[in-house]
Amino acid sequence: MIPRVHKMGTRTIGLIRYLYGPGTHEEHTDPHLVAAWDSLVPDPGRNPKATYADLQRLLDQPVEALPKSRRPTEHVWHLSVRAAPEDPILTDEQWGDIARRMVAATGMAPEGDTAACRWAAVRHADDHIHIIATTVREDGRRPRRHNEVKRSQAEARLIEADYGLRRLTTGDGTAAQRPTSAERHKADRHLRERTPREELRESVRRAAAGAQGEEEFFDRLADAGLLIGRRIAPSGDLLGYTVALPDDRNRHGEPVFYSGYKLAPDLSLPRIRERWHTPADRDEGAQGLPALQPMNGPAFARRRATAAAWQALLVIDHGDDGQIAGQIAAAGELLDALSKTSAAHTRRELREAAGAFERASRSHVRAQRGHDRALRQAAHDIVHSGPALGRGEDGATTAMLIDMAFFVAIAAANWHAKKHHAQQAEAAGRAAEHLRAAYGAAAAHPMAALHRRGRLLPQSLRSQQVAVVRQAVPDLAEQVLAEPGWPALAATLADAQVAGHDTAALLAEATRRRELDSATSISDVLVWRLRRTAHLPAAPQGPSARSNQHTPPPASAARLAARAGGDSTRRR
Repeated sequence: MIPRVHKMGTRTIGLIRYLYGPGTHEEHTDPHLVAAWDSLVPDPGRNPKATYADLQRLLDQPVEALPKSRRPTEHVWHLSVRAAPEDPILTDEQWGDIARRMVAATGMAPEGDTAACRWAAVRHADDHIHIIATTVREDGRRPRRHNEVKRSQAEARLIEADYGLRRLTTGDGTAAQRPTSAERHKADRHLRERTPREELRESVRRAAAGAQGEEEFFDRLADAGLLIGRRIAPSGDLLGYTVALPDDRNRHGEPVFYSGYKLAPDLSLPRIRERWHTPADRDEGAQGLPALQPMNGPAFARRRATAAAWQALLVIDHGDDGQIAGQIAAAGELLDALSKTSAAHTRRELREAAGAFERASRSHVRAQRGHDRALRQAAHDIVHSGPALGRGEDGATTAMLIDMAFFVAIAAANWHAKKHHAQQAEAAGRAAEHLRAAYGAAAAHPMAALHRRGRLLPQSLRSQQVAVVRQAVPDLAEQVLAEPGWPALAATLADAQVAGHDTAALLAEATRRRELDSATSISDVLVWRLRRTAHLPAAPQGPSARSNQHTPPPASAARLAARAGGDSTRRR
């Protein structure tokens, strides 16, 4: 249930005509009253003898009764109440009850107050009503509307519980503007899956993801096929921008432009510029990463992005609020970049994940920029490295990155929940579920290959890896060994051993670094953590490399273990 208090108006008759009229795009059907301050109020939608002017005069009577000097200029109050898309269609009687509860909660017509404001609730669609009221009470006083927005939201939560509707979370004013009814009806008529506002929001988000300046940002908008308008000051400085879809036209055949701010609060030009204008002395030390190197294809870009996401996790766990908000916002850019360049079998879920996380990327905690540069650079490199293949090293590093992004989303959800950011916490949780599904698609092939390799390991080497697990993580050992992903982890431990690592120490460190409770498969998570920290190829190597790498020489498994232990200080 979504209530919205609209801007105050000056003409009662104007709003009545809109509510009872056909709508901007002929979207209004069967407009009629479902409730009013008086049950005998004439309904122009059902009574052929009633006129709009009749309803207007009755609503305005308390205003007109005041001396002209005391009449408020803006006296028309307007509240719309919309059901969630998943909710059932409510009856007129149910909508009437909801209208009475809303005018009582907002202070316009408290229950039992016989001198309250006059109001009427009009329904012209299945999923919402509009309440019109005049802000002069019968006794000539003004209503007490303090905190009416919060009170309407609180009442909506109670209505959802009472009617068994979808339980939404109360907003904090940082959400992107929802498409209007007119925009949705227009999209339906043109057989669009989404409204132009939603398509443009995604396109602008993707253009801004990792962009390093205005030129690159506007070039990306143009490459996406958008029409671009620029607002220029007399001095020649760029003040803002607007975008439109080439095939979205108004009744005069002109493109329908949206400013960045109308798409989302953080897509205005000044807010996007904040991502670019950051102190250089914070770029590297805050992230703990070496100086950025030139990218070398999608796999390299994804591997580096995984490292940046890991550092972001540490900041979310231990940083201050401004730094955490900056990392979460940059994580949104990373997801936008990943969804834009993903292979077909992961594209839909990654797109849904990025769309959900968009809501989690904004809150009243202002993002502190600069410390997020590694994530933003990772998003930039992913975009410029081009589309990734769904197989080989590209596919495996994609799975590695999605696995890490899942934990970033979980960490973001937990932080927002602690801050009582209900909508953002819910959005980050939804993003995590989409990432979980995307991981399943991305990891299927590389994990199956690692699983086969693990099952082909010599028995002596497999026994050795079992011993390593029991030594390194005794509390988790039996669970890990019983998981279907254990052979893939065994193959990874063998890879790390051949590379010269102390596998017990490596595994213990991988389990200490972050919680594993939210993981569907602990062994899967450990595979990617080990392959990243040990600098192992994400994808399994070819058959010949496999044979050479894991067939031990004519020596016992014990001698191999001793040799590996003696060389444990070596690193690739």
